[in-house]
Amino acid sequence: MTRRSCTIYATGIVCAHLLILGIALLVAQVFQTMIQERLKKEITLGQKSRVLEGWINPPPPVYMQYFFFNVTNPDEFLAGREKPRVTQMGPYTYREYRPRENVTFLENGTKIFATNPKSFVFLRNMSVGDPEVDRVITVNIPYIAAMNELKSYNFFLRSAVSMIMGSMGTEVFINRTIHEMLWGFKDPLLEKIHSLRPEVEEYFGLMYNKNGTHEGEFVFHTGEKNYMDYGKIDTWNGIRQMNWWSSNQSNMINGTDGSVFHTFLSRKELLYIFAADLCRSIHLSYVSDKEVKGIPAFRFAPPSDVLAPPTENPSNAGFCVPAKDCLGKGVLKVSVCRQGAPIVVSFPHFYQADEEYINAIGGMNPNEEEHETFLDINPTTGVPIRACKRAQLNVILKRVTGFPKTKFLNNTIFPIMYVNETATIDDESANQMRTLLMIVKLVSNFPVIIVALGVILLFVLIFMVCRNRQRKNEVKRIDFTEAFHSFATAKDETAYTQVSNQTEESPENRSQPLRNGHYIAMSPVEAQKC
Repeated sequence: MTRRSCTIYATGIVCAHLLILGIALLVAQVFQTMIQERLKKEITLGQKSRVLEGWINPPPPVYMQYFFFNVTNPDEFLAGREKPRVTQMGPYTYREYRPRENVTFLENGTKIFATNPKSFVFLRNMSVGDPEVDRVITVNIPYIAAMNELKSYNFFLRSAVSMIMGSMGTEVFINRTIHEMLWGFKDPLLEKIHSLRPEVEEYFGLMYNKNGTHEGEFVFHTGEKNYMDYGKIDTWNGIRQMNWWSSNQSNMINGTDGSVFHTFLSRKELLYIFAADLCRSIHLSYVSDKEVKGIPAFRFAPPSDVLAPPTENPSNAGFCVPAKDCLGKGVLKVSVCRQGAPIVVSFPHFYQADEEYINAIGGMNPNEEEHETFLDINPTTGVPIRACKRAQLNVILKRVTGFPKTKFLNNTIFPIMYVNETATIDDESANQMRTLLMIVKLVSNFPVIIVALGVILLFVLIFMVCRNRQRKNEVKRIDFTEAFHSFATAKDETAYTQVSNQTEESPENRSQPLRNGHYIAMSPVEAQKC
């Protein structure tokens, strides 16, 4: 066997083994299963997991932007001559720090207890102005809250309180600095109520007492038992179900807090997030594929049915409190869990809400790019790599008998301000994730690589076989040509003749016998002419 033949046979054997092994591994999903199980074990909130450190102290910076709506025609609106007109002020940006504290493992590491205090630091270079200087004309929420509390009392009491409030200079609209509206100021009305009822706080602010405090005590699943439970909330403030809403489904605490999700997300699944500031859980559905800093991601966003009325989404009937007292599409009354004013939440500029709410306020311009809430999540690791949480705070303004200043109010959902809480993965974490994803991709596609090598060797084998046959055919043609040439040369150049140099015998010599010295031999003969 020649060296060329040995090479062909060796290539064929290696090619066959690679194809068989690669196809077998591909069908059996050995490497895919192995890497998935490895990731499921690594990405948990277990005591020895590297993920825990990033969960306790998340590296990506979080920014909280506040936008206020400044009322430009308060007197005309209260007089019933015009609909309210507002202009947007902002952003006023704060860096948000949110480390986990009091972290304690429970039930053999299958659950983890933690609080999540938040603190805020103002960033002048990312803001439109100075919140301690810029002023905004907006709804006097303590005034609306007081009216709301008195609406069940008799007319004479309401009238008396209205006169007292008038003598104090309390109006439906107030003019305060952005800093006061956010972090608090001593309100004269609340100060008066505080003197009568000490449990009522005399300060008011939309973020009052929220700098450095947390939203409750959480117990999370670590994912040790089931990776699908990774990061899910087990209890909030010691409860597994709320009692504010009018149905068990609405009172359920579902999903995570939005900071983590399980690995290997599917485009078909719904992601649930419990939002403590909304007093409820919401779900997000797949929107599109995205890429952030070279990292592939699935974008999930709340669909329009999240804040749809029961006529469009029957499962939302439980959010109508009291029962069947429902608002329209795109708004949610949360005053049941926040005692005081009739607070309503929505997306900014009433995005995805009924046109009646948008048209009732001059200056509303909802659009998806600026006002949609979304999460961009890497599907392999379940880690959010970009997030925008946007919510708007509104107050219901309506007529209350006994308060003459509300004479022309007619159930207007009035915008106060909205927040835009954003976070994007930092460069260092992005580099680590890209490396991890590359390793996962290589290991998962190892059977494909083996099959590809086998296919390449198959083409090489085919080429070698064809080349070998071509050479054999060339050798056969050469051998045949040489043999034919030799045969033709031998036939043309040989014949039987006498060796003697004498000419043909004369007649007289023909009768004489041959003498010694004459012999017969082979010698060239000229070809005869026609």
